[in-house]
Amino acid sequence: MTRRKRLTIVGTLAQHAGRGGHTWAFLQYLVGFQKLGWDVLFLDRIEPDTCMTETGQPAPVQHSWNLRYLERVMHCFGLDGHYALLSKGASVAGLSRPQVLKRVAESAALINVMGVLDDHEILQAAQARIFLDIDPGFPQMWRELALRDALAGHDAYVTIAENIGKAGCTIPTCGLDWITTRPPIVLDEWPACGLAAGSEAPITTVASWRGAYPPVGFQGRMYGLRAHEFRRFATLPSLAGGRFEVALDIHPADVKDVQLLFDSGWWLVEPRRAAGDPWCYRDYIRSSSAELMVSKGMYVQTRSGRFGHRSVCYLASGRPVIAQDTGLDDLLPQGAGLLTFTTVEEAADAACAIERDYDRHARGARRLAENYFDSSDVLTSLTHKLHLH
Repeated sequence: MTRRKRLTIVGTLAQHAGRGGHTWAFLQYLVGFQKLGWDVLFLDRIEPDTCMTETGQPAPVQHSWNLRYLERVMHCFGLDGHYALLSKGASVAGLSRPQVLKRVAESAALINVMGVLDDHEILQAAQARIFLDIDPGFPQMWRELALRDALAGHDAYVTIAENIGKAGCTIPTCGLDWITTRPPIVLDEWPACGLAAGSEAPITTVASWRGAYPPVGFQGRMYGLRAHEFRRFATLPSLAGGRFEVALDIHPADVKDVQLLFDSGWWLVEPRRAAGDPWCYRDYIRSSSAELMVSKGMYVQTRSGRFGHRSVCYLASGRPVIAQDTGLDDLLPQGAGLLTFTTVEEAADAACAIERDYDRHARGARRLAENYFDSSDVLTSLTHKLHLH
């Protein structure tokens, strides 16, 4: 019997336990490649000081909620025996370090998401090292500013910023040949479903107010975060009517922003309740009528062409997406299932347009997911571009 082709994917799932959307961003690749016949190894890494109990108390890795979360996800998605968790270079769960080195050496490539793996021995064992950029703008500018170089030591570079290298996109290429791709979705895991008759489901999103990175000053311009963009659209509920809801990860110190959103008519949901694991995250999206996607300033200001993993999940569920424009005009068809905006008035008009012809937009949303983001198509195309077929 012919042994399946092997592939290693590196990420940080356990370190972000309780973030169902972040988990799905990796699962789309892991499960998607498995469906294409690849024998996938997921190599996770975690910093010891991020390990907690479920109530937020510090804990050793072996007794942490982070590890239990990872083990549950791996088991439920058929990845038992196909993962390892690294902490300070040692494998603390799943395959042993010698097993990891053997599997990496047998893999056609190691896909290093955002360059999170810097283990020299493991990287050197790989036949090919692929940098996968899902947070575009940050790693490129960091390199140009000599702040951090996560790009070094890779053989190929992939990004979901589809406009990189094009006129109008200000993300530096760093002199590298970038391969562009789209965020994949495993459609079988995200079936379309209709809303119940008479449903008053809200327009929602799941978001982090500031995220993991500070703003970046580059070539005389400051590239901001989602918080800076969201404030511009705070008045949307009063303009459009209807219920706008956000499962928002926001620090208590941002009390003025919380008050601004409340005063403007936003409903705020505890993110752990809405998106605490892959299953409740999927349920939350399916309980929504549509998504309002407010992007990080980095993606908007650079005209990156980025369309995020979360929005693809809404589309696949048959939920239209109202997306802040990141330079999407030449990349995705708009008008049925996807509407873009640059001003709060345009966002309000889009919400009203979807409400007037909801069924058409719902069908269009699923059709977009099938035609542009199906993991079978996206990942097959990517393996061909990387010469891994």
